[in-house]
Order: sequence, then structure tokens, then C-alpha cells
Amino acid sequence: MSALDKALHGLRALIADGALRPGDRLPSEGELCETLGVSRGSLREAIRTLGALGVLETRHGSGSYVSELRAADLIGSLSLTVGLLPMAGVLELTELRRVLEPHAAALAAARIDAETVEKLDELLGEIEESDDFDDHSRLDHEFHMTISKVAGNDALTSLIDVLRSRSRAYRIHDAHDAAELKLHSDAGHRAILRGLAAADPVAASAAASSHVAYTEYWVRKYTEVEE
Repeated sequence: MSALDKALHGLRALIADGALRPGDRLPSEGELCETLGVSRGSLREAIRTLGALGVLETRHGSGSYVSELRAADLIGSLSLTVGLLPMAGVLELTELRRVLEPHAAALAAARIDAETVEKLDELLGEIEESDDFDDHSRLDHEFHMTISKVAGNDALTSLIDVLRSRSRAYRIHDAHDAAELKLHSDAGHRAILRGLAAADPVAASAAASSHVAYTEYWVRKYTEVEE
């Protein structure tokens, strides 16, 4: 175990065991180094690492504190590395989306209100009219994340956001393929919205599953091309 790993393991253990709770200020460097048996350099690097992951937060002039440790925030920190994945990794994320997004759609169908249905309908109108990649990507993401938020589980919403983050940036350059994808994607969005508007969890879930499955088809196709 490296010195950094030892420091990380020690800090994580203090938090996991409850010795340090959300909102607590970390003890002094000297005290922590003695407790964990590590150098100041290793401790500082461990604190920076946990800060990047959202576990700790450093306040200028005050010290480092344990964050609120909300599941959604910690899951969200995965976006730092997910964005680096090649197409093969995007395919794995898309397979996970086939499990999570239908579940979110089913939950949303049981909780959605008329105002949100109207908002989603307006978004789809903009999506269908747009032929700009960046606009389409932004609107598409807003559509799906609105549904996830209505589902009412912040951790689920954060995880779907992370899983979608890498695939959003991938552009299909073949004009014919891009047009076909958009045609089916627009139809899939409408099917999801019909299920939501009817407050039908089964229909919304099935439509979301079909929608992501079609996305998976294209990701798999281009993964094979890159191989």
C-alpha cells in the first residue's frame, strides 16, 4: 500500500466509522498524521483527492470539513472520469441506462403533473425543429433529466446524469445515420411523453426502454466500427 493509499484509507475509515461526521472539521495535520501514521505530504494529497470526489471541502482560512455526503453529490463526482471513456465504455454506460431510465420513467408517470407534461411537450417541439447538434443535445438532456427529477430520487437522477454525460458529447458524422437516429429518437420521445401524460408507468417504462435500446444499437454499431 502506497503512502497516499494509506492516508486515503485512514481518512475514509474515520468517516465511515463515524469518528468524523458530515460537517465536522478535520483535526490538525499533526494530529491526523500521528493518528494515521502518514506524512504531511501524503495527508495533504489525500485531502485534495477526497475534495475532488466531493467527500471533503476546504474552506479558505478555516480548514477542511467533511461534506454533507449526499449520495447524489458523490455520484455526480464520477463525471470527472466518465467523460474520458472511449466508445466501448459508452456502450457499457448505455446498457446501464436501459435499466435505470425505464425505472425513472415509471416513477415519473405516477408523480407527474399537467404543468410538467406541458413543459416536456414544448421541449419536444424544440427538439423536433432543431437541426443544430449542440442545441439538440442540450434540449434532449433537459427532457430526460426533467423526467428523472420528477421520479423523485436525487441519487437516481445524479446517476442518470453521469451515465448520459459521455454519450451526449458523441457526434455521428454520417448525415444519413444522423438523420435516421433523429427520426427514431423524436418518435421515441413522443412515446415516452404519451405514457407520462396518461399517468401509465408501464407504457412510460416500455417507451423509455425502447428509446434507450435504439440508442444502444447506434453506440454498438459505432463501437464495432472503431474496433
